[in-house]
Amino acid sequence: MNMTTIAISKEVRDKIKEFGNKGESYSEIVEKLYQSACERQIEEILMDTSDCVDIEEAIRLIKEE
Repeated sequence: MNMTTIAISKEVRDKIKEFGNKGESYSEIVEKLYQSACERQIEEILMDTSDCVDIEEAIRLIKEE
């Protein structure tokens, strides 16, 4: 596996460490955080109701057609 180094503050490093379990590498912790963020984005997309109408409005619209 190719590895790289990223520069982060010690404060951020310590915050990231809080999400890890004993023995986990920072790479594993960041991967876990990334997966969690992806799942959250998918959930937000699926649960977005901005283009929705309530059931009563939907029924009214169907009856008008």
